[in-house]
Amino acid sequence: QVQLVESGGGEVQTGGSLSLSCVFSGRIFPTYAMGWFRQAPGREREIVAYINWIGDTTYYADSVKGRFTISRDNDKNTAYLQMNSLKPEDTAVYYCAATNAVAGTTQARLYDYWGQGTQVTVSS
Repeated sequence: QVQLVESGGGEVQTGGSLSLSCVFSGRIFPTYAMGWFRQAPGREREIVAYINWIGDTTYYADSVKGRFTISRDNDKNTAYLQMNSLKPEDTAVYYCAATNAVAGTTQARLYDYWGQGTQVTVSS
C-alpha cells in the first residue's frame, strides 16, 4: 500500500518562503507522477503543480507560476514543493498525491493516493 507523508508546512509572513516535502513508500516511486494540491476553507481542492514520473515535465497553476517550483528525487522517493514570494491567498492545506498517469494530470480524481495534508498559513 502506498503511503505519502508530507512535511514542511507552517506560518510565514507575506513574501516569505516554505519548502514542502512528500515522502513516498510502498511501491516503485518512479512509476508515479506526483502532484501538489491545496484546499482553502470554503473552497474546492485545486491543483498547484505536478511533475511527471521522470521529472522532466512540470505543470503549474497560473496563480503560482514563477513563485513555486515542484521537483522530485527518485533516489530518495521524495517530491518537493518550493514556495517563494508567498501571499495570504496561498493559505491552505497542501496535499501531495500520486497518480499512475505517469505523464501527470491536473485532475484530482485521477490521483490514486493522497497524503494527510500540511497547513500553510501566510500572514499579511
